[in-house]
Amino acid sequence: MTDVQYVEQTIGKNRLLPVVVLEDARAAEPLAAALTAGGLRSVEVTFRTDAAAEAIRVMAENPELLVGAGTVLTRAQVDAAVEAGAKFVVSPGFSPVVVAHCREAGLPVYPGAATATEIQMALDAGLSIVKFFPAEQVGGAKMIKALAAPFRSVRFIPTGGVNTGNLPDYLALKAVFAVGGTWMVAPDLLAAGKWDEVTRLTALAVAQAEQVATAVAMTKENR
Repeated sequence: MTDVQYVEQTIGKNRLLPVVVLEDARAAEPLAAALTAGGLRSVEVTFRTDAAAEAIRVMAENPELLVGAGTVLTRAQVDAAVEAGAKFVVSPGFSPVVVAHCREAGLPVYPGAATATEIQMALDAGLSIVKFFPAEQVGGAKMIKALAAPFRSVRFIPTGGVNTGNLPDYLALKAVFAVGGTWMVAPDLLAAGKWDEVTRLTALAVAQAEQVATAVAMTKENR
């Protein structure tokens, strides 16, 4: 199994990708434990704070957790992410420079793509999975369904405005690879060190995703 296949298999298992913004790297270890206790095996740590690289380094030491770097905007951040132990990269938009650098390093990369033109750019770069961001603001699940019609080989990671209320709408779509969200790792929970609550919300999200998968499978069987 290649690194790309391993990353896709791990993220695709739960179809949930918590998007973490950590102000203090000391919270990284208990956060990793809280997420795995809730049943998740992958996480995106964003480069929105100075603590990002160290947080990735600490969380990557947890053998049960696949850690990626998010909000990666430059080649330098790609290098910092790799050095810290990140196994994949996520960007809010499509940067040919960032994508090419990741591809050269053999690192799975999921650039942001919210339009047909950006999706075609991703396809031209040899990619088939993109981040759909900001999901709710650019049309939500209905927009993904519309884009998936002409781009049948592309899968999406909707992120931005996703919560427990609209999560089933996204996960019910075959074109959705995984859903990115912050509700189980909200900044106020992390700042307060409410790790039991993080575990509880994570477990609920995992259960909700499993329920959607079961419902979709039953619908297919009854057709």
